[in-house]
Amino acid sequence: MIEKGKISAAQMGMMMYPTIIATAILLVPAITARHAKQDMWLSPLWASLIGFLIVHIAVQLHQLYPEKTLIEYSRDILGKFLGKVVGLIFLFFHLHISGIIVREYGEFVVGNFLFHTPLFFIMGSMILVCSFAVRGGVEVIGRLAEMIVPIVIILIVVNIILLIPDMEAKNMFPIMEKGIMPSLMGAMVPQGWFSEFLLIAFLLPYVADRNKGKKWGMISVTAVMLTLSFINIAILFILGGITDRFTYPGMSAVRYISIADFLEHLEAVVMALWVSGVFLKIAVFYYALVLGTAQWLNLSDYRPIVFPMGLLLLLFAIWSAPNLMELIHFLGSSSPFYLMSIQTGLPLLLLFIAKWRKRTNNPNQVKCQG
Repeated sequence: MIEKGKISAAQMGMMMYPTIIATAILLVPAITARHAKQDMWLSPLWASLIGFLIVHIAVQLHQLYPEKTLIEYSRDILGKFLGKVVGLIFLFFHLHISGIIVREYGEFVVGNFLFHTPLFFIMGSMILVCSFAVRGGVEVIGRLAEMIVPIVIILIVVNIILLIPDMEAKNMFPIMEKGIMPSLMGAMVPQGWFSEFLLIAFLLPYVADRNKGKKWGMISVTAVMLTLSFINIAILFILGGITDRFTYPGMSAVRYISIADFLEHLEAVVMALWVSGVFLKIAVFYYALVLGTAQWLNLSDYRPIVFPMGLLLLLFAIWSAPNLMELIHFLGSSSPFYLMSIQTGLPLLLLFIAKWRKRTNNPNQVKCQG
């Protein structure tokens, strides 16, 4: 295998948590609120079903091809030519999505903190830092996740607690006034984020305790679901019916924190730890992209292509959208179908074909099992 490092199943779960949460806590609440209104806190519950499904599919494929990643077993399942084509689709998709993630990061930093700093510089510096983590391998990213994720979770909990004095529970009612459909519509966009759990298909071959891979994948999905639900509740209790008017309602809610006119203006602290979460998200996507590309090209090592891929990633971040409004429009409209078709539809098709081929190749074994 190209990657010699190993991570634990718990580290894999911790790597996936910020991979979903980091950008979801910024953009998803406002988009969800447009459809679900006061039922926005329910939407992550429905959306998480996709996350559980993706983890199940990835683990099933991993059990059939335990030493291979998504790019490698696509060739085994579909044949050399079709497998290469599907592998290329996955790689281009991850390059595009990684570029969008970097752009989301850059737009948020420039729009809220470093107003006069060129967007190109903000994005380029983050990609450069992530490049060193990716060159370090999966073990380095896993250990970083082990250190950063507990701090991020504590920060989220503390911020929600500090917001309690300004919360108004009445903003939640009436629950399901128009039935279940608004919350289901609100779940469309978060489903796209939950489908990103497909990344574990690049990590499972390097998990030391593979028998715990599914367990920690499910734990990670549950943690993301609960985090998004509680964040949506906190934002709803603070901003109420005007939540969808804010681009970043989470950051707007944090500005309400004021304890005895002493503990306030915590945006900088939130920003610092949020950046660490985004760093992990970009690093995981970047790693999967580089590893998959090296496997697709049959290279013996992925490290020589880390920096060239970083430059390509920066270009895609610049080209991904002309401005923030266009980016948000894409994320709130067509992105769920784009994300779901590649990250759910294709893996499900691969699993179906793999199971079918296994049955046709081992008819006697299937009869015995029956």
